Amino acid sequence: MSDHPTRPPSKRAPTFAGDVAAKAERKLRARRHAAPGVWFGLGMMGLVGWSVVVPTLLGAALGLWLDRRHPGAHSWTLALLVAGLTIGCWNAWQWIAKEERAMRDDQQDDD
Repeated sequence: MSDHPTRPPSKRAPTFAGDVAAKAERKLRARRHAAPGVWFGLGMMGLVGWSVVVPTLLGAALGLWLDRRHPGAHSWTLALLVAGLTIGCWNAWQWIAKEERAMRDDQQDDD
């Protein structure tokens, strides 16, 4: 037996080829998961905005149509406008939560 301690088999000395491979892998991962730019943020705001606006406008349009066809004591327009807004906000919230979970999962995979 020798007097100097030996390394466990799982801990190998870093090699030049191993260092290069690790750096290449980090670069490829960074390219795949590039930080979103300004245009991505604006596009995201646009998608969220449209996911709220479209149901709201559809509810208002249906309410106007119902008010013309079946007038009553209560306004269909106001009721369906609020319903469309509620559905749109819920839709946007679900979509943002899904995107946040996906980003968190990607970040955990990278760590």
